[in-house]
Amino acid sequence: MTRTPPPARPPGRPRAGLDAEVFTATLSTVHDIGYARATVERIAAAAGIAKSTVYRRWPSKGALIVDCLLDAFGPAPLEEGEDRAELMSSMIRWIAAKIAEPGVGDAFAGVFSDAVSDPALREILSARLQDPYRLALQDALDEPENRVLFFIDVAVGTLLHRMGMTGEPMVDADVDALVAMMLPHFVRGASPI
Repeated sequence: MTRTPPPARPPGRPRAGLDAEVFTATLSTVHDIGYARATVERIAAAAGIAKSTVYRRWPSKGALIVDCLLDAFGPAPLEEGEDRAELMSSMIRWIAAKIAEPGVGDAFAGVFSDAVSDPALREILSARLQDPYRLALQDALDEPENRVLFFIDVAVGTLLHRMGMTGEPMVDADVDALVAMMLPHFVRGASPI
């Protein structure tokens, strides 16, 4: 009896789930050694893949970090029927909780800082990370772009500033204070900023 050999498998590991493995390795590496030291080479090693495999998917560390953050944040938790105050409060708390996850705040603060002097990365960060959330908030709040951007700037900027200055996410009591400070301004409606 002649056996037919099994079909040849392409070299390397199957690609299904590779992005998830790279994102996990990215956040773990950033958490363990910091954003600046988390090179693509180190991230690839932590994921158990070649550096070239990472570069085939992401042209730069910044592009990788942005996609990693998109994966970590997922869709904005906008609940149908929430009033303005509930929606804005839940968004601030959601952002604070995500930034507090291991590696996420460090990665966000690092890529944000790199984007200051890198126009190409700034465009990726704006178009791929900020715009989807901005558009969802504009739709949910029926607010113009400038007000939603200001809301994002105040909330995210404050949370990242705390992370950058202390190395720690904002504690719940301070998140409560941030919510209390922001809501009176933004809940009033579409008044000019």
